[in-house]
Amino acid sequence: MRVIKPSTLIRWAEKHPAAAPSLLRWFEITRKASWKSLTEIRRDFSQTDLVKVESLRPVFVFNIAGNNFRLIAAIHFNTGRVFLLDFLSHAEYSKDAWKKKL
Repeated sequence: MRVIKPSTLIRWAEKHPAAAPSLLRWFEITRKASWKSLTEIRRDFSQTDLVKVESLRPVFVFNIAGNNFRLIAAIHFNTGRVFLLDFLSHAEYSKDAWKKKL
């Protein structure tokens, strides 16, 4: 998969150092993958969820760093692109406010 703007991951890792190793692991696995479905994603990341946000667009939510953070991405299977949308602590994610801005 092609992760669009991987520099975003670096920014997130700098802001949340505890998540940095897990973000790197996520990136390494994702860039080598060629997913075509949620089922295939779950072979690599079993705790991934598909969520529809307020705009009714589907996004994929990955648990990062032992469930302490959530990486939210849009995945276009037809082009093999992964768009990084947001990175939240578990507490921020649980508030659901992020769904309104996507």
